[in-house]
Amino acid sequence: MTALVDLLEMVEVALDSLLVNKTRSMLTMLGVTIGVAAVVALLSIGTGAQASITERISSAGTNLITILPGAPRERGVRGAVGTGQKLTNKDAEALSDKGNVPDAEFVAPEYSRGAQAIFGESNVNVDVAGVTPSYQDVFGLSVASGRFVIEKDVMQRSSVAVLGYQVAQDLFGDVDPVGKRIKVAAGKRKISLRVAGVLAESGGSIFSRPDEAVYVPISTAQIKLFHGRNARGQLILSRIYMKAPTKDAVDRMQSEAEEVLKARHGIGPADEPDFRIYNQATLLKTASGVAQTMTIFLGAIAAISLLVGGIGIMNIMLVSVTERTREIGLRKAVGARRGDILFQFLLEAVMLSLLGGVIGVLLGIGIARVVDTTGMMRSVVAPGSIVLALSFSLATGLFFGMYPANKAARLSPIEALRYE
Repeated sequence: MTALVDLLEMVEVALDSLLVNKTRSMLTMLGVTIGVAAVVALLSIGTGAQASITERISSAGTNLITILPGAPRERGVRGAVGTGQKLTNKDAEALSDKGNVPDAEFVAPEYSRGAQAIFGESNVNVDVAGVTPSYQDVFGLSVASGRFVIEKDVMQRSSVAVLGYQVAQDLFGDVDPVGKRIKVAAGKRKISLRVAGVLAESGGSIFSRPDEAVYVPISTAQIKLFHGRNARGQLILSRIYMKAPTKDAVDRMQSEAEEVLKARHGIGPADEPDFRIYNQATLLKTASGVAQTMTIFLGAIAAISLLVGGIGIMNIMLVSVTERTREIGLRKAVGARRGDILFQFLLEAVMLSLLGGVIGVLLGIGIARVVDTTGMMRSVVAPGSIVLALSFSLATGLFFGMYPANKAARLSPIEALRYE
């Protein structure tokens, strides 16, 4: 009980000492406040960015793989992945065969190019994706009105289109476009398409942006709209999506697909494949790791401000020791021990640091909320970032307050009383 009374008395004395010079105390806390606010705000923004990346990759499901044509070589120079013309309709048919890839639930080939969608005086640049009905199952697309591409459309090369939500808004506004005709222009080719359906708003994933796309039968895209053939006259694909029934089956499905494509393309064990397979789960793990590293990096940069604030606390506490030398001498003369003086000055440094930390946390949360509200970027205030910031604030007060407190405690009572 006595120890508690003594502690409360010391806290009261520390508060009185800080309030004697209110302006100086506030300016001292300012460095810590800015540092803690920066830590909380930047960690929140980093955590929000990490969550956004995770959601975008996970939106298509972690049981998805994407197969892209390999990078072509010309005169020893490698091009970009996906620019080769190595994937064909026959490859997609082979991968759709349950005898070849038993772990594949859906296989969705795609042939896509950029084009211009036109209705009346309205026009918009879009990605025109030639797809099959299974594309809807792979990405879980919802149709707001009308229907999606069906097998009959693919077989008959039908001149129909399914509009993404944003494309429909840009071309038709609030008017239902189903049944109306639009024109799609790609280079010198321009064809008229009847709108068969409109997708519900979905946002998008890292691999697709349904809201800003126009979907047509894959045969229509390859033959009517674009020249979707390679030098051998084979119908080519931009990519092939494959979806496993469960996340556990993805790796098996990937191995099976790789074996099928290597056999079809005549690729030996020592040869480099002319295609690339991207595993959604692996990509998610890699992207999350990178985002987490960036979050830590942002927090470390912000922590430098705390270091500056701690130096400010040490400076002010040293000044305070010099100003209160006679007070220290009087306290020692009436029985104060070295430990009492040490604890008193250390308590003042910690109180400055913690008060600045609390204000900084509130300021940091406010900044994070403003950033999130404006929509510039996403921010998520994690409880861990608040605990971390306050812990750093406490550690800053202890570390930078130790030297001034120790200096005060070592003063000789006689010399302190003589000090003018």
